[in-house]
Amino acid sequence: MNPMLHIRTVVFRLTQAEMAQIAGAGQAAVSRWENGATAPTRRQLERIRLEAMARGLDWDDSWFFETPAEAAR
Repeated sequence: MNPMLHIRTVVFRLTQAEMAQIAGAGQAAVSRWENGATAPTRRQLERIRLEAMARGLDWDDSWFFETPAEAAR
C-alpha cells in the first residue's frame, strides 16, 4: 500500500477531497500522491502531521516514507 494512501484511509479515514483540504491541495493532487506520480510538498506533509496531532491520532512521521509492515499485508 502506498504510504499516502495508508495515511488517508487507515490513519485519518478520509476521502481524497477531505485529505486535500487538510493538506491545502486539490483532490487530483492527493490522487497523484497515492499512485506515486508526485509527492506532497514539505509544507503539505507538515499540515497533515499537525492535523493528525490536533485530532489526537496515533502518529509516526516514518509513515510518510514507508507503510507500516502490519498495514502492508
